[in-house]
Amino acid sequence: MINEKELVEQAISAKSKSIATYSNFHVGAALLTDDEKIILGANIENASYGLTICAERTAVFQALLDGKRKFKAIAIAGDSEEYLPPCGACRQILMEFCGKDLKVIMINAKGETKTLTMGDLLPHSFGQEFLK
Repeated sequence: MINEKELVEQAISAKSKSIATYSNFHVGAALLTDDEKIILGANIENASYGLTICAERTAVFQALLDGKRKFKAIAIAGDSEEYLPPCGACRQILMEFCGKDLKVIMINAKGETKTLTMGDLLPHSFGQEFLK
């Protein structure tokens, strides 16, 4: 069984895969599936900033392409002194595809962690129930 420490280490390691040409702000993510597989993600920037993609979304999209649909936790690491939460777009993706009970482990530059759930981070989310 994968523990939180291993997931945190994988997220920190994933930062090295980041392509942060413009911001030099490297982010790594490690998404834990319900069958104990870790899917990595890293932010990838583009000169047209709107085409940039965050580490969390690269991990979720890769997991979905691999056929994964159930997730336990995601660890997010960056170079910030503060705990690194997912941005608004990533919160929406994480809520929709991973659910309100997903553990979100935010990691600061010192390797310290703070854990919340997606329900904590996005308490009044927009979802498919509004589209019926």
